[in-house]
Parts: sequence; C-alpha cells; structure tokens
Amino acid sequence: MDTSSRISRAPVRFRSKTITALLAFLFGSVGAHRFYLYGWRDWFGWAHLIGTALGVPGVLLLVTSERASALGWVLAIPGAASVLAAFLAAIVYGLRPDQKWDAQFNAGQSSRSQSGWGVIFVVIFSLLIGAFLLMGGLALTFQTYFESQSSVVNSLSR
Repeated sequence: MDTSSRISRAPVRFRSKTITALLAFLFGSVGAHRFYLYGWRDWFGWAHLIGTALGVPGVLLLVTSERASALGWVLAIPGAASVLAAFLAAIVYGLRPDQKWDAQFNAGQSSRSQSGWGVIFVVIFSLLIGAFLLMGGLALTFQTYFESQSSVVNSLSR
C-alpha cells in the first residue's frame, strides 16, 4: 500500500475575503488576518503581534516622557508599522477581485466569494483611519524633531 494513500488530508476551509479584511481592520495589529489565512505558523502574523507588543510600551513611554524618550521612539516604530500595515492589508484584501481571491485562497472549493457592501465599508474606513493615523504620526514626529532642534539652537545662542 502506498504511503500517500494512507495520509488523510484535512479538508481545506473556505476563507472569506470580507472576514479577512474585517480582521485586518479590527485586529490586524496583532496578526489576526494572517493567522486566519495562513494559520498559527505564519511568521508575518507573529511579526505583527511582536511589533504591537513592543509598540504599546513605546507609546506609553512617549506619553509619560512628553515625547522625550529615545527608547520610546525606538519601541513605537514597530508598533506603528504593524498598525499601518494592518490597515493597508485590509485595503489590499478588500480590493482584490473575488476571482483572484478564490484562486489563491479557495482553490478547489465549491463555494465562491461574493463580496458586497460590507467589504467596501471596511476598505473605506481602513483608508480613512489609516491615513489619519499616518498623517497624525508624521505631524507629531516632525513637530517633536523641530521642537528639539529649536531648543538646541536656543541653548547655543545663550
């Protein structure tokens, strides 16, 4: 008897594009969308989780030090990258055509994706909130940088 005939394959489950985009939007910073699509062995899902775990104490350090902690800035960067990448993933997954989605994630399935208004709203809110966070983060970063340069110039002129 051939060993390949004895190995039973678990049925491949249907992966919803709408659920994936919603997971990326709501819980993407902890890798929920990656774990949903690829399972617990996905390295990028764990990278999201680790980035967020580093980012939370970084943001707390920045808040308590009034943006003066260098360690806070270093720790906040992976957290910010994880959050922004999750919003971008929600947009990319949501805008992928159903046929391409099914070809990649639901090959051999009898069920087919039928995206509706739900995924469109997820994409809209991901774009809105992601752009707001990106612009706000950049504005805060540049403000902190220019304020620090201004204080250096003032101390040198005294």
